[in-house]
Amino acid sequence: MASEDVKTSESAVSTIVNLAEEAKLAREGVKAPSYAVLSICKSLVAGGVAGGVSRTAVAPLERLKILLQVQNPHNIKYNGTIQGLKYIWRTEGLRGLFKGNGANCARIVPNSAVKFFSYEQASKAILYLYRQQTGNEDAQITPLLRLGAGATAGIIAMSATYPMDMVRGRLTVQTAKSPYQYRGMFHALSTVLREEGPRALYKGWLPSVIGVIPYVGLNFAVYESLKDWLIKARPFGLVEDSELSVTRRLACGAAAGTVGQTVAYPLDVIRRRMQMVGWKDASSVVIGDGRSKASLQYTGMVDAFRKTVRHEGFGALYKGLVPNSVKVVPSIAIAFVTYEVVKDILGVEIRISD
Repeated sequence: MASEDVKTSESAVSTIVNLAEEAKLAREGVKAPSYAVLSICKSLVAGGVAGGVSRTAVAPLERLKILLQVQNPHNIKYNGTIQGLKYIWRTEGLRGLFKGNGANCARIVPNSAVKFFSYEQASKAILYLYRQQTGNEDAQITPLLRLGAGATAGIIAMSATYPMDMVRGRLTVQTAKSPYQYRGMFHALSTVLREEGPRALYKGWLPSVIGVIPYVGLNFAVYESLKDWLIKARPFGLVEDSELSVTRRLACGAAAGTVGQTVAYPLDVIRRRMQMVGWKDASSVVIGDGRSKASLQYTGMVDAFRKTVRHEGFGALYKGLVPNSVKVVPSIAIAFVTYEVVKDILGVEIRISD
């Protein structure tokens, strides 16, 4: 009888232990995915904040760049950065300097969120494949691999938000004299969709894809590589520990932005011009008030390159480069630093090279 009691007690204890183990496993199973989801959300939030802050800080220069890129060569209104900003201020006031910024933020926040998150995931995936291929489990990510990860992230983010970028370009270009006014991003999206069809929302997509590979790829590759070099080499005593100051991270971001935008800029000009094709009530900036009353029409990316160079010269491919250079350096720098600072605040690990 006593033996049976002992067996019963052992069975009860065993059952309790098994239930406890199952409960523990269940809790761990729930925690893992919830932690992953939280980490993803924090990464997306950090990327979104970085995009919104950086673009708003340079919104006037962004608008002037686009106006310079697409204005009719026979009716020049904007002759340079200072003159252009003064002209906008005089004719449209403070609101004119930030025209299109709401639509830009509506696009750049999800774009930046997806871009930064995609870069981290692509970097991890590429590093994993690289280690599997070389058989070296301790291999570190190289500048070339970072370039590939950045290009992948840029293509994903740009494609996901391209329709918003297309209508943002039109909102930015229209002025008080435009024959037809888009009332906002959603009105512009619905109007383009109704009058020009769904394909119109992706006008200029091809040069955007080609341009985003060197632009975003070089941004990430140069930024991350410069950071690693400064931490490891510590040239001229600029770095004393394993963490870079905000000022030095801003400098890395500025260098990355300069390299990326210089290489990809002509494709950005062609993209903007292609986005204006089919806009029958185009802004007077595009149509012009002088000899030519119509903007040029393009059948594709190559045709846009050919006609731009033929009618306006090779220099037309770099229209707006000065305000863009003034804009892109602080914009990229602010975006990278804001992203890292927000992720630090949220408590998310951001190192990818390990």
